Amino acid sequence: MTDSNAFLKSAIIPLDSTVREAMAAIDRSSLEVCLVCDQDLRLKRVITDGDIRRTLLRGRALDDRIEGVGSDRFTQVGVECSRAEAVTLMLERGFKSVPVVDSSGVLVGLHTLHVALVERRSESWAVIMAGGKGERLGELTQAMPKPMLPVGDRPILERIVQLLVGHGIRRIFLSVNYLGRMIQDHFGDGSRFFCQIEYLREEKELGTGGALSLLPSLPTAPLLLMNGDLLTQVNLSRMIEFHRQGNFPMTLALRDHKISVPFGVAQMRGDQVERLVEKPTLQYQINAGIYVIDPQIVAQVPREEFYPITNLVAHCIERGLPVGGYHLQEAWSDIGLPQEFWSAQDAVAKPGAVQGQGVE
Repeated sequence: MTDSNAFLKSAIIPLDSTVREAMAAIDRSSLEVCLVCDQDLRLKRVITDGDIRRTLLRGRALDDRIEGVGSDRFTQVGVECSRAEAVTLMLERGFKSVPVVDSSGVLVGLHTLHVALVERRSESWAVIMAGGKGERLGELTQAMPKPMLPVGDRPILERIVQLLVGHGIRRIFLSVNYLGRMIQDHFGDGSRFFCQIEYLREEKELGTGGALSLLPSLPTAPLLLMNGDLLTQVNLSRMIEFHRQGNFPMTLALRDHKISVPFGVAQMRGDQVERLVEKPTLQYQINAGIYVIDPQIVAQVPREEFYPITNLVAHCIERGLPVGGYHLQEAWSDIGLPQEFWSAQDAVAKPGAVQGQGVE
């Protein structure tokens, strides 16, 4: 269900309403918006309190019809859009709300940023590894840390922070080293991103797991750890729930990866060819750089030592502790090479399924 559905009915007005009636709907719903629908509840126009002010400043009267007030080109999402996805969309585009319609254009709900951020709050913390130099990216990272490379209109790291906030995670730690001041200057304390951001400063390189030892205290809930060079829409809430339901001390996200061999491959027994497979495709489950870790496992990370996170995975397996493998179905990309960076730019530039102006 979407946010604020209990107030949705009071925000709906018919097409022949007046400016005064639109103002009244905005006031009684407390949603800062009214939704103009036809008799079949198909959404036709969105009007905000700002639209009302601009209309009155242009000299329109309160008893004038609402024709031309607000926008009939608005952003909307389908019923399949989760609240976390809607929050990410609102954060990215600076919207306060976004309506939900079914396949016939009938209004069925409204996601609001305020309600989503107040009501949806995870106990989990997140740590983002943002201290790497990104040397494989060459000139792109000579004067900028890799997580701050812009993809579209914002840095990779900002997209990750918005994803976390969309899933209710409010306390985020950024592990910084190389050009870390640029990251800190951009994010500050996180308040403008609707979260609390703190910094784990690596005085020396600690690897993908070592920075966990710099946390000010142990978490009280499963901790989310992510690489700072990922572009993904992974459902983090679902991954954390998978971790909890499986009683895994540690869970890592996995991604399908296929390798096509452009030659015939011989399957041998000794010196004898048993079978020749022509141009096979090999499929693997690769590590996607996203982890959920229980507090008692976080405590096993040695203090301020170089410690790859894969060592922690091995630590669990060697002690017979089950490690969960969560299979990603959503979009995922690791920005490690220049061609991957430019491919990500092309992907972000493609028109999405959501069009129009937003509810600002």
